Amino acid sequence: MTRSGAGTKPTARTKRVHPVDQVPPAGKLFTLGLQHVIAFYAGAVLVPLLIANAIDLDGEALTMLITADLFTCGIASLLQAVGIWKIGVRLPLLQGITFATLAPVIKIANDHGGGRVGLLTVYGAVISAGVFTFLIAPFFARLIRFFPPVVTGTLITIIGICLIPVGAGDATRDPASHNPDPGNGRWLLYAIGTIVIIVLMQRFFRGFWATISILLGLGVGTVIAWAVGDTNFDRVGQAGWVGFTNPFAFGWPRFDVIAIVSMIVVLLVVAVESTGSVFATGEIVGKRIRKEDIAATVRADGLATIIGGSFNSFPYTAFSENVGLVRLTGVKSRWVVAAAGGIMIVLGVLPKTAKIVESIPSPVLGGAALIMFATVAIVGIQTLTTVDFTDHRNLIIASTSVAMGLYVQFSQAAAPATVLENGAEVKVPALPGVDEAVPGLLQIPFSTGITMGAITAILLNLLFFHTGSRGPAVAGRGSIRLAEVNEMTIEQFRTTFGGVVQGAGWVVDRAYAQRPFETVNDLRASFQEAMLTGSDDEQLTLINAFPDLGAEDESGDPKAVDHTGLSHLDESEHADVVALAAAYREQFGFPLVIFAREAERYERVLRNGWTRMDNSPAGERAFALIEIAKIANRRFDDLVADANPIATARFSRFDELVR
Repeated sequence: MTRSGAGTKPTARTKRVHPVDQVPPAGKLFTLGLQHVIAFYAGAVLVPLLIANAIDLDGEALTMLITADLFTCGIASLLQAVGIWKIGVRLPLLQGITFATLAPVIKIANDHGGGRVGLLTVYGAVISAGVFTFLIAPFFARLIRFFPPVVTGTLITIIGICLIPVGAGDATRDPASHNPDPGNGRWLLYAIGTIVIIVLMQRFFRGFWATISILLGLGVGTVIAWAVGDTNFDRVGQAGWVGFTNPFAFGWPRFDVIAIVSMIVVLLVVAVESTGSVFATGEIVGKRIRKEDIAATVRADGLATIIGGSFNSFPYTAFSENVGLVRLTGVKSRWVVAAAGGIMIVLGVLPKTAKIVESIPSPVLGGAALIMFATVAIVGIQTLTTVDFTDHRNLIIASTSVAMGLYVQFSQAAAPATVLENGAEVKVPALPGVDEAVPGLLQIPFSTGITMGAITAILLNLLFFHTGSRGPAVAGRGSIRLAEVNEMTIEQFRTTFGGVVQGAGWVVDRAYAQRPFETVNDLRASFQEAMLTGSDDEQLTLINAFPDLGAEDESGDPKAVDHTGLSHLDESEHADVVALAAAYREQFGFPLVIFAREAERYERVLRNGWTRMDNSPAGERAFALIEIAKIANRRFDDLVADANPIATARFSRFDELVR
């Protein structure tokens, strides 16, 4: 007897797997992982190379640093991508030694004897700072509001500027002796030639090949140097095929209070960088980032740094190059990064690999380093472009921090030198640095320009934006406090915050109804919730409150501050924008709203607008609300002193909620 319904047995519902958690086939997994390693490799080994040159480390020790670096990079990447317990954000984030610690590590090592001896104090500071970072992870999400773009942008800029002289120093060293020799024209040709090769590859190559232009530039420069006899690979043949660098290979770490505190300050900056990478990657792969994710990221950074200090390596953070590679390839799987981590662990036990890298001539390495470090500075400048410098407080924070950072960086101890006087060589002794002009713990901020810049930016941000008897500064460039916002009448609230939503009264009134605001985040969220809960008619009123794209007042200035990105257009380009806006209004009956400051380029604005002409009216209303959310978010950042990255990320998810 056949049961009724046989043959129509319901199947189990298949759970959708997010692209981040999908595992590609083995062959593809290895290939994509190897691509991450290749794109990452030059940056991964650059830090130990630069440190070794700067602290006069011997060749054997350099080999140990490189193999240890690759091995622990692999472990750190597995921690972040795969994760265990509450450690690791479980996103495709490849971990590498952060450039932010380069100058402090060199300073600490040279101040404590240089070479292998100096590294003992470095590792004591690295391990201690890693423990501190791991322990503060649960609280870091609360602290991140003290790192707005004016602070992070300034710090990244200072890091890049302070590292450029390191690359310049390598570009002028004799490849054989590693002694400074800036007057040698051959070293100049190697450095400039490497830069030219990298630039040409960036210009004419695309995709994957452009991504590895640094690696290819180093390779071409090294081959040329080998061909003319300025480098050799003899040590590659002498190295063993397999080897492992034991933990604490240079000896038991030494712990110095000033070195530890300096490293902790730098790792706080690194934690902010990692947080930025997590938010960027979350946007790329379509994952919502929560406070728990930030804590997991920082825990992984802390644990990886402890492992790094124990295995003769340095602090770790997410490599922005590989975040870009995720965007470039569209491969979102975290298991690809896990595969890359496994490949690096294998490379870390192959000493011949380290010897090949060690054979790169200093001028070639210096040329590549100059580009990479200058790129770091440009990234910082790019972050600063989002800051409102018409607010004198932001101007003072950035300018004072850069000034103090560079003052300290270029006032460090001068190395002994030999000069000619009346035809005779005279030895000039080493001159003390600015850090020796202050006693005890006061030496910490004066230890490196990066440390001084970080401390200055953080303290000034606290002074200008987070001090006062009535809560944090909120509006009016610091003249209005959060407690005063809660006491405002409806008319005062409309006057203060109406511009955030182009004077749309229903949004402002609905936000006002959510008082009292316990934090600035609550104030920001009130506008978001107000827009989300509006009726169709109210939302259409909000859209119509905005001027047409490209509209100008009687004086020829843009009617909306958010259109200032279009103020540099010539007459024909401006006419194209106006024509687009007119065609759009004729088709849909409301203004074309585009966040012009985000679009930046005239061509991108036009492409965006004409593409949207193919949408339905309902779809276009949703698009308009998305752009209005971005505009309101930016205006809120401009108006509100205490705006922070976490709140910004939440607000940016508006587009998901309206779809």
